[in-house]
Amino acid sequence: MDKFEKARQNMVEKQLKRRGITSPLILEAMASVPRHSFISVEYQDLAYKDTPLPIGYSQTISQPYIVAFSLQSLELQNPYEATVLEIGTGLGYQAAILSRFVRQVYSVERIPELVAQAKQNLLALNYTNVRVSQGDGGYGWPRYSPFDGIVVAAAAPEVPAPLLTQLKPGAALIIPIGVADKQRLLRIVYDGASYNQEILLPVAFVPMIGEHGWSEKDSLLKKGPL
Repeated sequence: MDKFEKARQNMVEKQLKRRGITSPLILEAMASVPRHSFISVEYQDLAYKDTPLPIGYSQTISQPYIVAFSLQSLELQNPYEATVLEIGTGLGYQAAILSRFVRQVYSVERIPELVAQAKQNLLALNYTNVRVSQGDGGYGWPRYSPFDGIVVAAAAPEVPAPLLTQLKPGAALIIPIGVADKQRLLRIVYDGASYNQEILLPVAFVPMIGEHGWSEKDSLLKKGPL
């Protein structure tokens, strides 16, 4: 067992299981996907700490617990048959986790350089059921909708309407809403006729930039650490 594998197992035991992550599928995926391969060499020794890390372009890779919690909150009914939309690919880590237990992941990233790096990372590690596109995440990916779940890794001022319309009946949208230190992670479930919302926990994500998010010049928003 190398140092990364040992650190990864400790992450699962101490950061995830002890804090209420119970899904066997998520725990197995978190124990197997090499988070250190999705960050730069200078931060690899911190890869399995309970903290977000910078990935360039004012973006971060989420702390492991938040990734696990968000994905568990999707409550996928038939995960191996599910298609899931991710907004905010970053360098591909969360998409890689998802790819271990769903049929297909569709992921949208705003920053072209991150799109290219994420594709390279996923290909190098043979995560072949992830499709990444560059674009404004607030619009989702209508071509492949509706989805069995949608998970968003950037905070919007309000829930983007296009994402709601891309949910299957019974599917959940997990999304952070708010500014800097006033963000809340929401779970919104479409029951086929209406949308039922609950607040899960306070969070601090980077802002969603785009038509349904914040302006890049919005001086009122301080970027959270994700």
